[in-house]
Amino acid sequence: MLGTTVMKAQTNTIQKHALSPREQSMVAISALTAAGDLENLSKPLNAGLDAGLTVEETKEMLVQLYAYCGFPRSLNAISTLMDVLDKRKANGIKDKPGKPAVSQNGAQDPYEQGRKVLEELTKMPQSKPAPGFGVFAPRIDTFLKEHLFADIFESEVLTFQQRELVTISALAAMPGVVSQLQSHVKMGINTGITENQLLEVAELIAKFVSRTQANSLRKAIAKPAVPVVEAGMMVRISEIEILAEHLNEYNAVLKEEAAASVEKEQGVLAIFPMYSKEQPTQIRIVEIYADSGAYQSHLKTPHFLHYKTTTLKMVKSLKLIDMTALDEQTMLEIFKKLK
Repeated sequence: MLGTTVMKAQTNTIQKHALSPREQSMVAISALTAAGDLENLSKPLNAGLDAGLTVEETKEMLVQLYAYCGFPRSLNAISTLMDVLDKRKANGIKDKPGKPAVSQNGAQDPYEQGRKVLEELTKMPQSKPAPGFGVFAPRIDTFLKEHLFADIFESEVLTFQQRELVTISALAAMPGVVSQLQSHVKMGINTGITENQLLEVAELIAKFVSRTQANSLRKAIAKPAVPVVEAGMMVRISEIEILAEHLNEYNAVLKEEAAASVEKEQGVLAIFPMYSKEQPTQIRIVEIYADSGAYQSHLKTPHFLHYKTTTLKMVKSLKLIDMTALDEQTMLEIFKKLK
């Protein structure tokens, strides 16, 4: 939640887009697929197709991603793509089908074929088996070489550079895969992906996933992290006493308003209503806004105005207490756990 606010600090980081609209869509599609965010996936899928991605290229991205974020998220994203294509067809949009993916894995020794592809990507010799995990678990080393790099990567639907852009975007969107992200950043650079392009990938990850995840990519390319919490973040506790005869009605209106605020307003990070167990008419609301501007915008929304006018007669007393966080970074961990 905290990571999806507008990135004021990065407004002037990249003066010109280093990624084409087509590539920007590839980043967003890959990141949202890896994050499992199907609700927001349709928009970049449409944008990518509008920007010139073929149906086969888009499918191939999602097929490749199963190796990085698992079959469930890959299959869910493919289903979302199917829905998008059906709607576009119904609206008279004719998308370019593109060249179908054909397995190039006809070599007598597919492991060797995959090992050579990995050598091309890493620009380093690749021993057989891979040291460490390849010795300990040879079957996964075989899957990695024979399937991912000899079968999927050798398909000509996407270039090696495009595949690394997809992989980096997916890994940057997921926690707990720092070493793999670092490895693929190096591979991406070997295929021609530039530092400015990686910085723009980080900005897109911050926009579509979170600043925390974007910082994992910035760290991988030795760039300063972007503050996750805005300096002007506004935290408030509202202490409200409700007239007993209106309590049930008030709670219903408050619940509706709080849900609408968090769902519809990007600058509303949290509105968490509570009541005292001993005195249910004593309401406390923890409110967190990205900044004072977000709060002022919140006051003008239809759902807040409805709450304010409807509950005015129900409120016996109201006290607003502005707060300052003692440890903003730990507060982020609270939101992660609630997720």
